[in-house]
Parts: sequence; structure tokens; C-alpha cells
Amino acid sequence: MPDSLRRFKADIFQALGHPTRIAIIELLGNRELSAGDLIEELGMEQANVSQHLAVLRSRQLVLNRKAGNQVFYSVRDPILLKVLALMRSYFQKHLNEALAILEEFGESRTENSK
Repeated sequence: MPDSLRRFKADIFQALGHPTRIAIIELLGNRELSAGDLIEELGMEQANVSQHLAVLRSRQLVLNRKAGNQVFYSVRDPILLKVLALMRSYFQKHLNEALAILEEFGESRTENSK
């Protein structure tokens, strides 16, 4: 695999490397929201949300459209939503494995204390 492709992938994951940016992508889903709606939904300061949107725009993960004095955002490609869904599945699978190990550990401690 060419190094340029690895760098491209790393840039995408770096842009998604902050919980707020993932939240923005998930909030947008398959719809368009104004910057104001995103700020309200996230419960964050306008400047903070703007910084995160700038990162997502710079990596071309979101599109923006200006209508009057409002800016609307949408996910550029729905494949990104599938990537996040796969990551959620990955997390849940490994979380369930970790919980099973903890449960086993807890059971063995209970048996040993008898």
C-alpha cells in the first residue's frame, strides 16, 4: 500500500480523533443541520464547535452550504457513517469480551473467598 494512502487514512482518523467531531458526524447522520442547531445539540460554545467543524471541513468530511446568514452542514459521504457504525460494533464486541473476563474474575474471587 502506498505511503500516501496510509497518510490519507491517518488524516481521516486524526480528524475523527476527537469525541466532539464524532458527535458532530453522528448528529448530522443523513440530514443537514445549521451551525446553530449543532451548537444547541452539543451544548457547547460557538467558538469550540466552529473549530471542530473547521477540522472536519479541512479533511472534507462535511460539506457546508450558506443560506442567508446561516451555514448548514452535512456529511460529505455516507460511507463515513458506516465506518463509525463498524467502529461501534468493534467497541461493543470487545467491551462484551472484557465484561465476560471481569465477570469470570469476579466469580473466581467470590469462590476463593469462601
